[in-house]
Amino acid sequence: MVNSKRLLLGFLLLAAAVASHADRARDALTKAQEGHAPETVLVVGDSISASYGIQSEQGWVYLLRERLGDAAEVVNASISGDTTGGGLARLPRTLAEHQPDVVIIELGGNDGLRGYPIANIRANLLAMTQAVIAAGAAPILAGMQIPPNYGPRYTGAFHAVYEDVAKATGAALVPFLLEGVATDRELMQRDGIHPTAQAQGRLLDNVWQVLAPRFEGLE
Repeated sequence: MVNSKRLLLGFLLLAAAVASHADRARDALTKAQEGHAPETVLVVGDSISASYGIQSEQGWVYLLRERLGDAAEVVNASISGDTTGGGLARLPRTLAEHQPDVVIIELGGNDGLRGYPIANIRANLLAMTQAVIAAGAAPILAGMQIPPNYGPRYTGAFHAVYEDVAKATGAALVPFLLEGVATDRELMQRDGIHPTAQAQGRLLDNVWQVLAPRFEGLE
């Protein structure tokens, strides 16, 4: 009976914590809609956001900086080859240094390609998102997918991780960052993993669909 009561109490505390995180994420996302535009947008990603194989000025993060102009500072803290574990380890210092209003988390692709356990990927993304919310910023998850040769069970579970974390925390979600790009060979580099310079505008458009409400009036 005692163990049952403790278990019930644990579930109640967990549910309250999740609800609190979700409320804080929604509050942060609506700040700009109330006339308070964010000052800093931080991108924490891997090679997709670090402009692998192309000039940094051609990457989608740089294009985002150009689109926002004076409306916000865009900080690119992306590292080629990074994983959710690496991102989680460096996130506290990055948040403290830049004190962002919005954080775009674009990680997980390398975890999936290396076959890392789904539970670990989910836990890392969840912890990162919660840390962003705790810092008073609005989290945006950039969803990824991996090739079908990893098997339907793993690939399906991997893709679902982003939606799971978004639902649990109230974070905004870009369902698939490479939507409209990954299946077009002309928009992918020879490795079949990284998008070309010509594809970067589409990546930005995919992100902008979620980010735009914070900067209402910008094209």
